Amino acid sequence: MTAAVTAMITAVVGVLGTLFAPVLSQRLTARQRAEETTAAEVRRRFEERRAAYTSMNRASRHFHTLLKDALHRIRDGVYTDQDRDQLEEARRDYRDRYAEAQMVVPERILDASRAVNEVLSGVDAVAKRLDRSLAGEGESAQQALLDLKEAEPRLSAMRRLMREDLGVED
Repeated sequence: MTAAVTAMITAVVGVLGTLFAPVLSQRLTARQRAEETTAAEVRRRFEERRAAYTSMNRASRHFHTLLKDALHRIRDGVYTDQDRDQLEEARRDYRDRYAEAQMVVPERILDASRAVNEVLSGVDAVAKRLDRSLAGEGESAQQALLDLKEAEPRLSAMRRLMREDLGVED
């Protein structure tokens, strides 16, 4: 009887193993696919954030540079329609990159960007008033250039936070 029971148990285990092997294999495959999907989603979000950071950083720095150039040209009396158009295009691009970033970047990065925007938008408003000969008291191209220098450490801080968020180490 012991040999018969052993044979019966062995047969049952063999049949159950044969029946459950595909189910177990299917579960393992489903788990692996879920992990791959999760990893792909994490990678996609990382790439999306990196692209937003790159665009936002480039647009901020470009707008900063063109503002500085505009103020020099206004001061020197050689500010042209082409200069105005370039600055307006940079302003729009900067605004668009910021709007795109709002959907994918953490709040601390947006806070850093707002700090940069404070300076850039303030100096931009002064540049427009200077260009239209509507400068307020104490507003001059030279003072605006000095005020614009405040954007530089803010741009660096924003870039540092972006790099940290992406895991870039120095």
